[in-house]
Amino acid sequence: MKQLLYNLPPFLTAAMLAGMGVTAWWRGGRARGNRIFSLFCFFGSLLYVDILIAFNAPSPRVALITSRSAHLLHPFIIPLLIHFFHIFLNIERRRWLVRLAYAYAAVTSACAPAGLTIATVRRFDFGYFGQAGPLFFLTAGAAGAATMYIVILVYRAMAAEKNAIQKNKLKYVFIGFGTLTLLTSLTSLTVWGLPIYPAGTFGFIPLLVLAAGIFRYDLLDMGWLIRKGILYATLTVLLTAVYLLIAVALQAFFKELRPGFGYLFPLAVVALIVSLSGPLKSGLQERVERILTKGRYDYRQTLRHVSQTIATVMDKPTITQLLQETIIDAMQVKNCALFQVDPKDGRYRTVALAGEPVPAARAAVLEADARLIRYLGRVERAVMKKKLLEAASDDEATQVLTHLSWLEGEVALPMRFKGQLKGFLVMGEKRSGETFSSEDMDLLEPLCHQGAVAIENAHAYQALRELNRTLEARVAARTYDLQAALEEKERSQEQLIRSESLAAIGMLVAGVAHELNNPLTSVTSLLQSAVEELRSGSPECPVEPELIDDLRFADKELARARGIVASLLGLSRQTQTYTEAVDLNLVVRDTLRVLHNQSKHAAVQIVEALDAGLPAIRGNFANLGQVVLNIIQNAIQAAEGPQGRIVLTTALDADRRQVVFRCEDNGPGIAETVRPHVFKPFFTTKPVGQGTGLGLYICHQIVQKHNGTIALDSVRPHGMAVTIRLPLDGPSPE
Repeated sequence: MKQLLYNLPPFLTAAMLAGMGVTAWWRGGRARGNRIFSLFCFFGSLLYVDILIAFNAPSPRVALITSRSAHLLHPFIIPLLIHFFHIFLNIERRRWLVRLAYAYAAVTSACAPAGLTIATVRRFDFGYFGQAGPLFFLTAGAAGAATMYIVILVYRAMAAEKNAIQKNKLKYVFIGFGTLTLLTSLTSLTVWGLPIYPAGTFGFIPLLVLAAGIFRYDLLDMGWLIRKGILYATLTVLLTAVYLLIAVALQAFFKELRPGFGYLFPLAVVALIVSLSGPLKSGLQERVERILTKGRYDYRQTLRHVSQTIATVMDKPTITQLLQETIIDAMQVKNCALFQVDPKDGRYRTVALAGEPVPAARAAVLEADARLIRYLGRVERAVMKKKLLEAASDDEATQVLTHLSWLEGEVALPMRFKGQLKGFLVMGEKRSGETFSSEDMDLLEPLCHQGAVAIENAHAYQALRELNRTLEARVAARTYDLQAALEEKERSQEQLIRSESLAAIGMLVAGVAHELNNPLTSVTSLLQSAVEELRSGSPECPVEPELIDDLRFADKELARARGIVASLLGLSRQTQTYTEAVDLNLVVRDTLRVLHNQSKHAAVQIVEALDAGLPAIRGNFANLGQVVLNIIQNAIQAAEGPQGRIVLTTALDADRRQVVFRCEDNGPGIAETVRPHVFKPFFTTKPVGQGTGLGLYICHQIVQKHNGTIALDSVRPHGMAVTIRLPLDGPSPE
């Protein structure tokens, strides 16, 4: 009974180390940290197997051989421990220390067969145990130094860590590994000859703490199944210990009975173990399953319900709110932010927030070329902060970590639609302090994918509703545009008809002028001949002076008529050439002859300030005459009355190589609000029937064809001035 109690602690420690090592190696993949951890567990398990064998060795020689054999591998526990913590804490600067530790372990291991580490064995109450050789102090000193070094590393990491999850991980590691190495170091006291039970055999106690940390916080990133396997292995070892204790208790009980009942002991042990093992194992397994899956089945059901709900909802705010509330409630995270791309500028902005406020996430705007966006667009699965920490030496991983830390996120889940990144979901730490497992991602990634599809469907549905809502307005707008086009067509036809009419009138005027010119010339010749004959007549038959004056007056009026006819011929020529030499002064004088009767009846004073040295320009005489006629005619109508006054000016702008014509009147002028529209077709301020709205429009078009400009200016105290600038070289050939 007593010996069994002595054997139980090393057995539990060896079994737990072996179970954790096998699980980590088998399920942990090829991660370097998991491999080092597995080797550490294997070598540690062999050490406690050595202790267990030595306790029960039949002779000192067997115990000595066992202890020396174990110490061939025992020194390598120290470099494995240092190596593991360098990987776990991402320490890259002290690789030389790891190499030195392995070299030191190799030298120490080589000394073991010669008895320099374990010289002999000694019998204690608990059994045989190896005693220190001359070089054992090297192993003990290295173990103590490694323990202190690791404790300092973990303590510093805990002090510097801001993340609550990482800090809790380090606490479990600090307690588990720290206590285990401390107990192992205290075993040296027994090796030095002190008659105390080896403290290292109680290593299963800190291993239980470490197993709890692995299960809760996934210390070694083993995944859910591996953590579950480690927990089952631990429970199996504990159940075995319980069975052994039951067996010891039964053995002690039956020893007190009469010898005749001794044969009942094996039967009772078998019967009891058979009767208890099944129900006990099933009960513990059921209890563990409830602990392991506590809340998981519920939120799996919740997520399934949400995925079915968002598939039928066509409102984007409702979808985003449902997604976030579900994640906050089911996953129990502290904060959650949903980002979506803005199709206008391609930037990613926050569209919904939930949980604890994160100021950076509320105002965050990420460019399409931001490192986090490019990383999410390239990877297929969720971006987890703990995975990025393993690649902290990578520049890209460091920048992505910076973005996640800025947003206070632990996980970023991409939301894709047709291969394009439409948004992403950032989740903070869990309130429980646990890490996000791969099983969590297996549930959340499809949800994000369905959310992206639902949001895109909502966009399409809203666009369709908006299209239906604005369809009538669009039809009305198209009808209005069509009506406006028809009206424009009618105006164009009317303008064409007027243009044709003007052309016909111009041709008629030209024909009439030609017809009138011949008789006027004939009559003028006859009158001049008659006047000459009368003046040269005989004195005997004198002619009345009044008759000669009347004939001279008739000749003068006929000359004026011939001038008007000549002006009409010049202004009505139907040519489209812009290369003839045009005297702008002559254009103004011809126009005044045509408008003489209109200005006389309007009682308007017209002042001519024409530059006598004005050079000719290249252009179209008739078209420029039409422009000047329209402008002067408008001025006469505006300044009509005894006080009306019009000033016509021509000048040369030598610097700009332009000829300037200016018509200034003292009429009422044109309002500022109306002035921008006067050159538009069919715009007129005259009453209905008195204007077509084409005069200034045609003037503007003709001046533009001559590469000139036309402008309106106000004149103080009232009135309007029209200024036309025409280039000396005329319009361009095209």
